[in-house]
Amino acid sequence: MSAASTDWAIRVPASSANLGAGFDVLGMALALHAEVGCGEPPHGARLADEHHPTRIAFKRLGGEGELWVRSSIPIGRGLGFSGAVRVAGAAAALVQRSGPQALDDHDGLVDVLTVAAELERHADNAAASLYGGLVVAAADMVTRVPLAFDPAVVVWVPDATTTSTDHSRTTLANQVSLGDAVFNLGRVAMFVAACANGDASTLREATRDRLHQDLRLEHVPRSASAMQLGLEAGAWATWLSGSGPTVAMFCESSRAEEIAAHLPTAGHTKLLRIDHEGATVTGVGAEIEPDESASG
Repeated sequence: MSAASTDWAIRVPASSANLGAGFDVLGMALALHAEVGCGEPPHGARLADEHHPTRIAFKRLGGEGELWVRSSIPIGRGLGFSGAVRVAGAAAALVQRSGPQALDDHDGLVDVLTVAAELERHADNAAASLYGGLVVAAADMVTRVPLAFDPAVVVWVPDATTTSTDHSRTTLANQVSLGDAVFNLGRVAMFVAACANGDASTLREATRDRLHQDLRLEHVPRSASAMQLGLEAGAWATWLSGSGPTVAMFCESSRAEEIAAHLPTAGHTKLLRIDHEGATVTGVGAEIEPDESASG
């Protein structure tokens, strides 16, 4: 079924998940975006075929017709591409059915998150892309964490390296010790409190992890090196973004370029901010970062 092009699009941010100890629970939206709309693709966009994650989410929530996508979010790098475009596809179906105001409706947002989280098999990335800011996702419940600061986020993306989240999960233990569970609970609570209170001095300790990060870093030693170099250069905290291989770090805005210059040359850096808007309805002609990763 073909549908006429619309004058609106859904714009969604990338995300960084886990943030150290918050495995499958913490997510943060980043000012790097994907855009999805109905009908003929505008300049720089491509039609999403039936296998594209945004098209699958669109159809799952009852969307009809063609769907296009353009994106500056790298694929398979730990920046939440699949979660973002699934949110965008489901949101496009919602807006197609009920109008742009539907994204302001609580029940509509729940429907979008339910579809995206089911397809992702965890809600942290999808919740961050949908709601924006820093979020805690627990099953079908999402809470935004108040932020007492607005740090720069330095992201280091290694060259020619991708990670499959599904494959990465097979390397993790099915059971963990009580001590490791308590360790991570303490760090997650510390991280949330530090962000809410603006206490940057405890973020380094608050992003330590015993459940997943060290195991994943064994397979991406360059990412481990980037994390260490970032801390040595003055970052407040650093973590493996999602399942990697990308590394993200918090720092003062005035130090971001200096810290980026100290990171390994076998990769590229992005100097980003936290996206506080989440999924929004925009005009089709709205500007978006250069397309690096849209797929058909």
